[in-house]
Amino acid sequence: MPIDPVASATFAPTETPAPGTRKQAMDSEVFMSLLVSQLRNQDPSAPMDTNQMIAQTTQLAMMEKITQMTGVSEENFHLQMRSSAAALIGNEVSYTGVDGVEARGLATAVSYSGPVPTVTIGGKSIALDLVSGVGTLPTPTPAPAS
Repeated sequence: MPIDPVASATFAPTETPAPGTRKQAMDSEVFMSLLVSQLRNQDPSAPMDTNQMIAQTTQLAMMEKITQMTGVSEENFHLQMRSSAAALIGNEVSYTGVDGVEARGLATAVSYSGPVPTVTIGGKSIALDLVSGVGTLPTPTPAPAS
């Protein structure tokens, strides 16, 4: 039974990134490049075990799904921070100031311009992660009628 030589297959050359722009993380592109190189340079008398190849492609698929799940988790975390910051408006909020002293004030606005939402408390912009407590303002009791 004749065997087709592997050398007859054509592969697109892999691009090497410019110096200083090399990837720092393993992704599917790097994984596939390694797999193709492994297949291209294998010994024809002792080819790669198909079980190993299937295991490697399964690992690739798992890595891609975990990467997607990580992205979704980060998005959910950012949405939760935004929702939490918005829920503070109209409440009395305590926070630790830059001087390390605990302060309180009414949360009047929220900004999402930075990586961490900021809450405007008493005219000061305070990062959400510095907020240490939330309460409601006491409702004034009406004076008794005379």
